[in-house]
Amino acid sequence: QVQLVESGGGLVQPGGSLRLSCAASGIIFSIYTMGWYRQAPGKQRELVAAITGGGSTNYADSVKGRFTISRDNAKNTVYLQMNSLKPEDTAVYYCNAKYRVATSWGQGTQVTVSS
Repeated sequence: QVQLVESGGGLVQPGGSLRLSCAASGIIFSIYTMGWYRQAPGKQRELVAAITGGGSTNYADSVKGRFTISRDNAKNTVYLQMNSLKPEDTAVYYCNAKYRVATSWGQGTQVTVSS
């Protein structure tokens, strides 16, 4: 059974930083594309960043230059380093694991950017 457990969310002031982590179990982690999505109140869930098993990355335009996705295949963990956070980054952040047609989601972690 696939399990994705996110951690690292919280309240941060504008301009601050947070690092999200997602620990995966029940999958061959190294072959999965791992992604971070977010959903703000009243909005659709959107892709923030993704990283393939080979380490290729892609980012939403809104976070390029501020967020960095990385993975540690030895620890079955994917990270999202978020710098220069803005109020519009406030959302529930979800971890996603994808391989061919199989996809799984974590439970989400709240990130709130506010002074």
